[in-house]
Amino acid sequence: MTVLRSLLLFVLAAFAEIGGAWLIWQGWREHRGALWIAGGVLALGAYGFVAAFQPDANFGRILAAYGGIFVAGSLAWGMVVDKFTPDRWDAIGAAICLLGVAVIMYAPRT
Repeated sequence: MTVLRSLLLFVLAAFAEIGGAWLIWQGWREHRGALWIAGGVLALGAYGFVAAFQPDANFGRILAAYGGIFVAGSLAWGMVVDKFTPDRWDAIGAAICLLGVAVIMYAPRT
């Protein structure tokens, strides 16, 4: 159950951070306005809180592992929202990052 909770928190964090950054991008770069930017700022703030709910007590470990989630999540967001098509190197890189997440977060420790 702890691993499942951790994975769900990583997905929620990715949605908040990537979504927040995307909203700011849309508000600023695509000239959609201040409300989009404000929504992005709120989502980025929510991301900061989500990470605090991870069961592991080590901030550095959580943030390092989240980096791999962010890489894969950003490519997935681009595919779904922006119709971006990753190439095989994107997919290989994301898989390596997710393997790193698994090692950092879920390797047995004594």
